[in-house]
Amino acid sequence: MKSKLGVDDPFAGVDFSELEHSLRRPRTFMDFVLNGAVTLMTLSALVPLFSVVLMLLWRGGKRLSLVLFTQLPPAPLETGGGFGNAIVGTLIMVVLAVVLSVPVGLLSAIYLAQARESKVAELVRFAAKVLTGFPSILAGVFAYGAIVLATGQFSALAGAVALSVLMLPTIILTSEDAIRMVPSKMKEASIGMGATSTQTVWMVLIPTAMPGILTGIMLAVARAAGETAPLIFTALFSNYWMWSHGGNPQLMQPTASLAVLIYNFAGMPFKNQVELAWAAALVLVLFVLIANLIGQSFSNKQIQQG
Repeated sequence: MKSKLGVDDPFAGVDFSELEHSLRRPRTFMDFVLNGAVTLMTLSALVPLFSVVLMLLWRGGKRLSLVLFTQLPPAPLETGGGFGNAIVGTLIMVVLAVVLSVPVGLLSAIYLAQARESKVAELVRFAAKVLTGFPSILAGVFAYGAIVLATGQFSALAGAVALSVLMLPTIILTSEDAIRMVPSKMKEASIGMGATSTQTVWMVLIPTAMPGILTGIMLAVARAAGETAPLIFTALFSNYWMWSHGGNPQLMQPTASLAVLIYNFAGMPFKNQVELAWAAALVLVLFVLIANLIGQSFSNKQIQQG
């Protein structure tokens, strides 16, 4: 059959009624049912998340004020108070954990990306994947035996070591993937211009993969900030600021953290402490949410560059 222009019509003989979307057709009906099921399951998966956030906003939002960030935890029968020392302690231990874990994790990721499928690389990669499911309490036990028993006291440094163990596998695996995503042409061009392997890594691969590396770091920070069990074994808790008389933080003494404060106050029979626990939980969730959003922004930047 020819069209008006005298050219063979490629759609000749096609029954366009077969392309109509009607729920009476089994295939269309099944597609509609599966799409509805996927949508329902997705909304169901979001219910727990939004339920927790709404509960925290309702129970903890009414206690949010500047006082919470500037005052110390109250005694059992006191009213008011805050958890400023716990916020400071959490931030300091997380920063120390980043300082301890990022150099090791980044160098390991560079080795894995460069060594590819060597036996040692496979062993390191397998160990990192095992550590992703490592129970957090065991990291606390490790830091307790390595730092607390060796120094004879609980400290922020011991807590940072425990958190760095939990952060390490996330940094290694995400950084390796980010480095591997760098186009091979960039590496070949660098070597072709006379750069050494070390110069290629530090001046081409790392800067290009930096958004993906930062994504892994922020995801690791988000996980470490919410850990409780490792800090109970290592940093314990304190009702005081961790400043010395000279104004410098004392890293070798018991240190407060938001996660442990929530654990301690949530089980108390005092209304004031329970309300502070809800407010601290809200602050901690907001901190984790911000870290995840920053990580997601870096991830989107990596995708755009790719």
